[in-house]
Amino acid sequence: MSKFLKSKSLKALMRAEQLVVAPGGYDGITARSVEVAGFSAVYMSGSAVSAANGYPDFGLLTLTEMVRAAEVMARSVNLPVIADADTGYGNEINVTRAVREFERVGVAAIHIEDQVTPKRCGHFDGKEVVARDEFLAKIRAALAARQSEDFMIIARTDARAVEGLDEAITRANLALEVGADIAFVEAAQTLEEVTLIPQRVNGPCLLNIVRGGKTPDLSLDDAEQMGYRLAILPSVLLSMTFSAFDNVLNQLKNTRMPPSSATAPSVTERSKRFGADEWNAIRKASIRSF
Repeated sequence: MSKFLKSKSLKALMRAEQLVVAPGGYDGITARSVEVAGFSAVYMSGSAVSAANGYPDFGLLTLTEMVRAAEVMARSVNLPVIADADTGYGNEINVTRAVREFERVGVAAIHIEDQVTPKRCGHFDGKEVVARDEFLAKIRAALAARQSEDFMIIARTDARAVEGLDEAITRANLALEVGADIAFVEAAQTLEEVTLIPQRVNGPCLLNIVRGGKTPDLSLDDAEQMGYRLAILPSVLLSMTFSAFDNVLNQLKNTRMPPSSATAPSVTERSKRFGADEWNAIRKASIRSF
């Protein structure tokens, strides 16, 4: 699927009635796993990409590093990729470049937030946000920079933690008024707040589901009934890798034996997940041509 078709696909998914669910990944393995599982979109999690590079989610990665991760994910799957573009990496001209770079590598949507630079994970304490006008200027710049209107701009506000829910909802509505495609009010702190957001925001809303974060746990069915149109789950895979890796490594260290291969896919099966059959067919065709 071409990068332009992926953007069209996401926009079509957003027009459908059901909730679009995008589990979070950070590389080709995780992106392909989301696709194999049958989901219709995948989210490139900034926190997961940071962790994969050995850093906490403190806004330490550059635009180039984030775009590189997005490119790997986008070329690994035939799903639309929704990417974390942090604060846009500077002012309006930096946002312009960020949009062009993410769109160039085949991403279908990005979200840009109103935190100061460097930002922090949306579920950490100690966040700061820029003024409304600065945030809206970045959203306008992002909209002006995209080549296709199918490339979606998601306006994320972290104002709930700093200035309260009313201000966050005001910012979300202002961003939609200037043309943002989706509103993302980050880190609602009660179930009542989670319920109120899609009722008070005048457009499609994204819900960030982070187990162990500021937002109370709820199901995807609950989110859909509340009126959310898109749900991202940034840490759903990354958080599970820690215990899986620890268990395997502890077993190896303590027993001096690798885990049983009976429960693991074979080398051939693992290779097939990443297109081995296609590449073998190309190899055979090239041999026959000589």
